[in-house]
Formats: sequence, structure tokens, C-alpha cells
Amino acid sequence: MNWLSLNNLMNRLDIFRPLLLLGCFFFLIPFTSTGQNKVTLSGYIKDADNGEGLIGASVYVVELATGASSNLYGYYSLNLNPGKYSFRYSYIGYMDTTIIINLGNALVLDVFLIPTGKWLKEAEVRSVKKNENVSSVEMGTVKLSMSTIEKIPALLGEVDLVRSVQLLPGVTTVGEGATGFNVRGGGIDQNLILLDEAPVFNSSHLFGFFSVFNPDAVKDVKLTKGGIPSVYGGRLSSILDVRMKEGNTKRIQGTGGVGAIFSRFALEGPIVKDKSSFIVAGRRSYVDVLAKPFLNDDIGGSRFYFYDLTAKANVSLNKNNKLYVSGYFGRDVFSVPDFFGFDWGNQTVTLRLNSIVNRRLFSNTTAYFSKYDYQLRFGGDEDGFQWKSNIINYSIKQEFNYYIKPKLTLNFGGQSTFYTFIPGSTAIKQANLPDIVNSLDDKFGLESALYVDLEQEVTSKLKLRYGLRYSRFVYMGKGTAYYFNDTTPNVRKTLAGTESYDRFEAIERFQYPEPRISLNYTINSFSSLKASYNRMSQFLHLISNTTASVPLDVWTPSTNNIPGQLADQFALGYFRNLSDNRYETSVEVFYKDFKNQVDYIDGADLLLNEFLEADLLVGKGRSYGAEFFVRKTEGALTGWVSYTLSRSERQVDGINNGEWFPVRFDRTHNLNVVGMYNINEKWSFSGNFLFYTGTPATFYSEKHLFQGIAVPNNQSDSRNNFRIPPYHRMDLSLTYEKNPRQLGKKRKKDGTLSDKKRTWESNWVFSVYNVYARRNPFSIYFQPNAGNSLANEAVRFAVLGAAVPAVTYNFKF
Repeated sequence: MNWLSLNNLMNRLDIFRPLLLLGCFFFLIPFTSTGQNKVTLSGYIKDADNGEGLIGASVYVVELATGASSNLYGYYSLNLNPGKYSFRYSYIGYMDTTIIINLGNALVLDVFLIPTGKWLKEAEVRSVKKNENVSSVEMGTVKLSMSTIEKIPALLGEVDLVRSVQLLPGVTTVGEGATGFNVRGGGIDQNLILLDEAPVFNSSHLFGFFSVFNPDAVKDVKLTKGGIPSVYGGRLSSILDVRMKEGNTKRIQGTGGVGAIFSRFALEGPIVKDKSSFIVAGRRSYVDVLAKPFLNDDIGGSRFYFYDLTAKANVSLNKNNKLYVSGYFGRDVFSVPDFFGFDWGNQTVTLRLNSIVNRRLFSNTTAYFSKYDYQLRFGGDEDGFQWKSNIINYSIKQEFNYYIKPKLTLNFGGQSTFYTFIPGSTAIKQANLPDIVNSLDDKFGLESALYVDLEQEVTSKLKLRYGLRYSRFVYMGKGTAYYFNDTTPNVRKTLAGTESYDRFEAIERFQYPEPRISLNYTINSFSSLKASYNRMSQFLHLISNTTASVPLDVWTPSTNNIPGQLADQFALGYFRNLSDNRYETSVEVFYKDFKNQVDYIDGADLLLNEFLEADLLVGKGRSYGAEFFVRKTEGALTGWVSYTLSRSERQVDGINNGEWFPVRFDRTHNLNVVGMYNINEKWSFSGNFLFYTGTPATFYSEKHLFQGIAVPNNQSDSRNNFRIPPYHRMDLSLTYEKNPRQLGKKRKKDGTLSDKKRTWESNWVFSVYNVYARRNPFSIYFQPNAGNSLANEAVRFAVLGAAVPAVTYNFKF
């Protein structure tokens, strides 16, 4: 073997180096006990009705004034001295359970909490304990219960997870019809959206009007904006972690609804009672079916719809191991025969194994597949144009939770993800002629990470969560790397040369340490100060220079011309509860520093461009602001008010004369008011009001006459120098529970009474979206004046300019 072949071999082995390091890391971690006199109480905390594990449920040791919370899979562990203790188990919407145990030896105890009779009536946005927002070390984090999301007024009466998230502080969107959301100054591609741990690259149906998440299949929703734990990585701004239901292990159960634009149905139940279960949920819109009688013959075969299917199953292999498999398959289809076709969709499959290695060590092993793709077509089958693009990734992840003692938990693990990017594959079809096929080179990348994270109660007043994530990305062949000459900023670069690389051969490497720390200083039982710092890195980029992201935008990796993105975030917050925890208040201030932000030269050619990287610019960014949050958690009237004051800016050489400019999604003022009122056990009312500062836009500074037509020109080279009018909207909703969920009584054969529940529950939801028909501008553009070619006129474009009433029927059995 000569030196050249040895060097090539080492380059190929380089992609496996993170996995080798990961294996060594796991092997060297000691799993030994910290003390021989300790005993462990461990197990799962579950819903007594359906056997679902409860995420973040609390177990409190009364005598020691300490405790723990269940992890993302419902598992808990406490390492204590032998003795007699009172353990209080609690979770929002469930009756507390206290168990007195004389703990002399290690004990495995699964606890089943009983839902309260008014569970569906509660509108909770808070965490496990009434003062959890004060006592927890988490900040910049909000957990939304599905019972709350279901009560928030929504477009066409359809419950929507992503639209609900947009009502939280620090979260904005460009407007109706915009895909995704923006968090604390980040782009939509800088949010990591997870469905059962698999990333979802496009979270929207129907160009942003509905999200891809079926509410009937969702168990838990958590948004983290700051103080992000080291277990998460790969994005700069936020983590939206969506967990699916596991399926009822006790009995068959169905839920569904019939609405104005789509219907949905979910079925769940045991495969083997108390051992394995399943859930299958589906949705399909029917605008095309309703419109078909009104279409002429030329477009009568048009298809305009979306659908999704969500499924999950699990089985207990033995008392220490449980296997899960889940998947999501969804698509949007818009087509007119022999004229136009456009469809896009996501696919995810997750395989997960939960293992109790020993009573204090919990393991979660996950492998997933995720794909996002789209197709665009013009013309018919014999004469036309077709374009396809997608991003595919395969990943394996290993996580451990090691419960050292009640006041100290160690979390550690690692992950490797292999990406395939297909930026564009086109085919031109001509009758009686061979197809003309043209494709851009596929791109490949391997992202790997190791992390360690500690949760520690240092004193009765000081809690810490600190850790380190080490991220590494390899941009690799098979493919061609392009090298460009330096040029004047905002001018397309010229090609200097190319170089071909073999499969798995490294083209460019990036590696970043990412320190994280959060702390909570408890002032008293109802107030605390919190602070956090986290560094995040990102190696994926969404290439888009449109007003709002569209399904045609292309994902690309960091390359030899596009560096990895970095963001450092600092946050400080004050949290205080009032009136015996009925009111929760918080104020958080933050500052984020962005590096290596991608922008575009004027007139950039982003689609099907072999030399795309020559049109890209790299700059820096910053965002800063304050978030105010007040919510009422108990009583007939519940809800919250959030207000965010912030700025989001970028600085790129060659743009805006090198000066800072606001990003397209910047909104200085962001106000959300959400209220829910239970009139009685059958009727409830909810409403929300939104007010946002208008987003920036670029207007011309002068005009020139060309052949008698006024041509606008931005002579000052300014970017986003104007703001469109403010956005504001009110939505209202009225819900009628035909047969509210409540405990009743049934007489047994022996004559005694026992609890029973209604077998059929249903409700009607009457809603009005945009009550006062505000024509909120999505954008403003200019066109020649119809009556005077020497003048231009501004056109205000609104996606929705009318009130939208709807009626939805929901059921459960």
C-alpha cells in the first residue's frame, strides 16, 4: 500500500471517527454506585386511563423536601438512604397520589395517576407543579398541553399546534400563508422541529395555513428558546419537541372531527393488554371534492388537497425494555391536468428502544429516517417540464440518564446523522423526442455530536444545569467542489476551479464546542432569578430570498464556500407567582450573536444554479429584546398575555452599504392576548387578540423613465428601509360540550356502585377567524399606474381580508 492509497483510506475512515469516539465515551463512563448504603426507588409514572407515560410528572419526598421529575419517557429514579418516606406523585390534570414506603431495599414501583373528572375543562400551559416556573432551572421554555391548544380559536375551527406556538413570547411569523415560525431573531430553518425525535423539515400544510401535526396523535409539546440543554443541537434558535401518544394499553379508543376543510380520525388501543398498544391517525382535506361540481370540464380533474397519516406502536419486551416504532407520512397536492402540478411532503420513521440498564441508569436508543421532497411540473405527460428536489437523513442516537442522587443527575450521549441533499433534478419531455435530463450534483454530509449534561441542586437556593456539546460536520463526496475568486461584495464570484472527490472523501470539516449553562437562584417560594448561556451550531441552510419561505426552497449543507453557522445567546429572567400560584409572571431579556449568516447578492439565481455558492454572501447578525409573560392558571377564566419588544438585524458586506439592517421577519412589538372562559359545564368561550409591528420591506428611492415607463430604482442600496402597516387580528370561539366527560355511577351485580365514564363524548365548535375582517398586508409591491405610465402605484397584498366563520364537530369514544 503506497502513501497515496493510505491517505485515501484515512480520509474514508475519518467519517467514522465520531462514532468511534462515542463508543469509547460510553465504555469509559463508570456506572458504579456512589455509595453502598443507598437504595433506589424507580419506575414509571403513567396515566391510569390509557397507560401513557407522563412526561415531567413529579415525585416529591415529603420528609426530605426534595424530589425528581419523570423523564421524556415517564421514567423516574430516586437514590436515598434507607428509611420510611412519604412519596407524593403529581401531574397537572391528575389526582395526587401519596404512598408511604419503608424503603429498606431497592424497589421498582410503577405509579398510575387518575385523571380528574374535569381534565378536558382545564386550560393549563404550566408545568408539573404549581410553582414549577419558579423552581425549575429551565428558562425560555414553555410546555403546552393539548387541552389548551384545543381551546384556542383557530382558522376554520381546526386545532393547530404551530399556530398556537406563535402566540407565545419571542415567537413571530411573517404572516398568513407563511411556512414555519421565527424565534428570537432566527430564521425558520433555525428551529429544530422534532416529531418523536425525527426532524420535520417543512411543518406546514397548505402553504402555512395548517401544521403537519395531527392533534389527535400528539401527547406533549415543548418549545425551548433559551437555556437549551446540550442533548439538543443542530439549530441556532429553538427546539420544538413534539411527542406522539403511545396508544391506549387498556381499551380501544377513537377520536376525530369533521370540519369545513378537512376531517380527521384516530384509533388507538391495546395489541396485548397492558403490554403493547398502537395508535393510527389520519387527516384529509376535501376542498377539491367540494369544488368539483363547480369546475368546468377542462379543470374538472384538478386535485387540491393534503393528507397525513401518523402511526405508532409499542411493545414491552420485558420489565426493563420497551420498543417503539412510529411514523409520519404527509403530502400536499395541487395540480391541473395537462397544465400544472405541484406536490410536497414529509416522511419520518422512528425506531426507539427504552432500557433500564439498572435502577439508576436509563437508556434510550433511537434510529430514525426523515425525508422532505417536492415536485414541480408544467405541461402534460408527453410535453412538459418536471423538477424534483429533496433532503434525506438517517440517524442513530444514544442517550443515558444516570440518577446519581436526588439532587444530581447526569445526562450524556451522542448522535450521528448522514445527510443526502438532492438540490435539483429536471426533465424536459417532448413528444417523439428523448427526454432532456439535467441534474445538479447530489451533496452529502455527516453530522456527529457528543454531549454531557449535569443537573445539580448546589444549595437549597441555587440550582444549576450545565454541560458541553461537541459538534462535528464533514462535507463529503462523491461530488465536485467549486472554488471561486474573491470579488467585490455583492458581485457574483467568478469560478477559479473545481475538484472531484470520491464517495465518503472529506471535502471540508467543521467542529465546534458548544458550552451550555443555566442557573436558578430561588429568592423565596414564589420568586426566583434565572440566567443562561448557550452556544449553538448549525450546518444546514435553507436557501430562500422570497418574502416568506415556500416549499420550493432548497436545503444545502455547509461546504467549502458556506461555513457552519454559530449563535451565542445570553438570557436573564425574573419569575414570580402571585395569589397562591394562580398567576404566573415572568420577564426575560436576551441577546443573541449570530455568525456566518447566509445572504444573497442582488439578482441572485437560487434555483437550479450549478454555481449557487457564487451568489451567496456571509455576514453576521444580532437580536435582542425583552419578553413579558403573565398567565392565569386556575378558575373559570384562564389564559395569558405575552408582549415582546425586540430587534433582529444583520450586517453583510455589500448590502445596505455595510450597515446593520432589520431582517425580513423582524417585528419590534409583538402582543398576544389569549383567554378561555368556562361558562358552565357545557359551554365555554375563548378568544385571542394579536398585534404585531409590520415587517420590513425594501422600497425604491428613485425612478427612471425607460421608453415612457417609470422604472423604480433603489439608488441608496438600502435593504428593508420601510415597514408595512401593523398586523392585528381577533379570533373568537364558542364550544358546546354535548355530553361532558365526567364520572358517573353504575350498579354492579353485587348491588354496589362503581365509577363509570361516558362511552361517547362530543362537542361542537363555532369559531370566527379575523372577526373584524382586517386586511392585514402580507407584502407591498409596486406596479405601473394604469392611468399614468409615468407613475407607479403601491399595491397592498393581503392573503386573508375577510372574517372566516367555521363549524367543527369533534367526537371521542
